[in-house]
This record gives sequence, C-alpha cells and structure tokens, in this order.
Amino acid sequence: MPSTTHTLTLDQDTVDVTVETYGEQGRPFLLLHGGGGPATVTPFAARLAAERPARVLTPLHPGFGGTARPAWLTDVRTLARVYARLLDTLDLRDVTVVGNSIGGWIAAELAALGGDRIGAVVLANAVGIEVPGHPIADTYPLTPPELARLSFHDPSKFRFDPAALTDAQRAVAAANREALQVYAGPHDMADPTLPERVARITSPTLVAWGESDQVVDAEYGRAYARAIPGAEFRLLPGTGHLPQAETPEEFLPVVWEFAEAHTGAAQEA
Repeated sequence: MPSTTHTLTLDQDTVDVTVETYGEQGRPFLLLHGGGGPATVTPFAARLAAERPARVLTPLHPGFGGTARPAWLTDVRTLARVYARLLDTLDLRDVTVVGNSIGGWIAAELAALGGDRIGAVVLANAVGIEVPGHPIADTYPLTPPELARLSFHDPSKFRFDPAALTDAQRAVAAANREALQVYAGPHDMADPTLPERVARITSPTLVAWGESDQVVDAEYGRAYARAIPGAEFRLLPGTGHLPQAETPEEFLPVVWEFAEAHTGAAQEA
C-alpha cells in the first residue's frame, strides 16, 4: 500500500502525519486506529478497499508506529484538529470517519468540530466519555493474555508470544504505549467535558458495539449513542472490543451500508 507523509500546520506548529492508503478511488474513508496501533486496522482497510469501491486512508497517530509526536500534541481534541486539517489538505469530502477505541474518541471529537467534509461517522467500541457504573477497564497493567480475554469474544484466536518480538518491535510497542498514555490524559481514556461537545455533532453517526467487549461494555456504548443527537446503536454479536479485527466479515457490511445510506447523495452531487 502507498504511504505518504503530510506536513500539516496548526496554530501550535507543524506536525508530520503518515497516512497509508488502500484503494485508488471510490467512497473515501478515514479509518482511525486504537491503542493497539495501526496493525489493528490495516487488514480491515485493505479488505474494505478490495471488496468495495472505496479509498481508505489510515493515518498513524503521531507517536505510533515509529513516528514522531511533537511535544505540543498531547490530547485527543488537538489530534482531532490535526485530522480536520488533513481532510482540508487532501480536499476530501463526504468522508466516512471510522474510529475504534481511542480512535473512536478521536472520530467523535473530529465530528464535533463540524465542517462539511464528513458525511458519516462510525464509532466502534469507542472510549472518551464517563458512564457511571460502567467504567473503562484499566488495561495498562494487564499482560497480553489478560488483555485478550477482555478484548475478544474468542481470545484463543489472538494469542501471540511477546518473547517472539524483535528488539525493534518491542521499541515500537513501547512507544505506542507511551503515546497512548499521553493522548488518554489524566482521566484514563475519558474526558469529562466530551459529552457537551458530542451533543453538537450533526453528522449521521452509528455507534457499533461488540457484545462481548469487557474493556467498555455494551451499556457504555448505548450511553455513548444517547449522548449524540440522532445516533444509531448497533450491537454486534460474537465479537469484542475490536470488531474490525475479530469479525471483519460481519463488520464490513455494517460500515459500508451505513456510509452508503448517509453519504451517497452528497457524493453524487
């Protein structure tokens, strides 16, 4: 897949954003990865571009995947502004923004900024809000098997041996973790002020939730949908926190059909 780096200018300074692109033409998608890094979304991006007329862009959040994060880029709200500038720079319109986990939080913040470039939003097992009685699991101290048990409907399919990682891979994983902790902020994957912003979202929004997610449960997802005017909620059976990775064959038509239903008219115009 082609990879390009775009130097974007914000009020604070410039930032380089690396973007991998799948598909040369078709309906545009911006696919935002979660704390597991770009590998959690790139197979889905490739599949979406191969099975549908889609052009899928998967940026690496600065600090992930061996990329640099400028010192001033320390929170999700600012990262959302980076991606708003990316859409402007690429002159993309009628974009379907899909975000998973903290990528869903970024997608929600991006949608809350408004503008006419976003056609639809899909939040897959997103974090970012606080829901009394439904806390976000503290995943930082967990071992990979423990995290897999919370994240997947069938964790046996996602086993890996950390000892098999190369030194370079360990360094990237450590940098990913550090970047995640910076973006997640002092409230551990949530911002108490986020509900007041998502209440301003006007883009058609689907909140899709893996039924077996134990990182953020389905009631948390339903609360997320209630916080966004007109948002739809879709429970996804047989999958957990990463539906794009665990059950892509079921998740892909959900994403495509929502995008097609809500962005077709603008694209044809």
